[in-house]
Amino acid sequence: MTTPAELFADGRTCALAVAGARDLARGAAAHPGLFPEKSFDGGLYFSLALAGAFGSPWATADALRAVNRASLLVFAVDRLIDEEATAREEVAALVTECLAVAGGGAPVSPAGAFLAELRGELAGTAGFPGLEPAWRAQLERMLTAMAREWEWSRAEAPTPERYLANADSCGAGFISVSHWIYTGLATGPGDLDRLRPAGDTVQRYLRLLNDLATHHRERSFGDLNAFTLGMTRDEVTTRLAELSREAADLIEPLRNVHPRAAAYLWWQIHYSAGFYELTDFWADTQW
Repeated sequence: MTTPAELFADGRTCALAVAGARDLARGAAAHPGLFPEKSFDGGLYFSLALAGAFGSPWATADALRAVNRASLLVFAVDRLIDEEATAREEVAALVTECLAVAGGGAPVSPAGAFLAELRGELAGTAGFPGLEPAWRAQLERMLTAMAREWEWSRAEAPTPERYLANADSCGAGFISVSHWIYTGLATGPGDLDRLRPAGDTVQRYLRLLNDLATHHRERSFGDLNAFTLGMTRDEVTTRLAELSREAADLIEPLRNVHPRAAAYLWWQIHYSAGFYELTDFWADTQW
């Protein structure tokens, strides 16, 4: 039987998600055009906020602003590159602007403006001066990986292993780093260095899990995924099991030094497996 304390904790976590979804909706409304309703509906905002809340149920609503907004930024930039960009110059311009904004430059597009707001949130934390280079580097890894996949989808396809090595394109690492900086779970570059091997493995797991759950929808958009590269369902599920075991081995030593960050990574694997069993985040998903 579920205890009253467990039920109380679940209720509190759901309340965090409600607050987070409302904050995301307000943030999106302030940037018309960046979040078209066809793709970004209330369900997407609530799904992202649920992920933030259950990933760090110990947090306050304010403490979850970075993880929620970083998640929404990833979805916005991913859509712009995958669905809107028709030439590599457009992709390059978006990447260049985002990297400039991450360094404190003025935005010129709605995506840049939303990123500037996220940077402003992070800049208010005590650890950001020392961690800013790592945050900017993680953003660059994500944007470079997204741009690389745009090129791959229009040229020679990569091998499955090269594709998996490009998992920064899914943005999970950027979201995690933003969250850990904002909440003080990482206070210096050494913390991120210790967390990165486990985080990278979890990110590769999430890349394949997303492909397994969404490849039918992605086929209609021409998106690159493990299946279009020739992997079978059995091969993907086998690789997922291997990555899950590898991640568990890397997470376990972190539990004493970084217990909340370790719990967040562990949760990412198992929550995401359950979530993608039934749905995905995009508003135009048909199930």
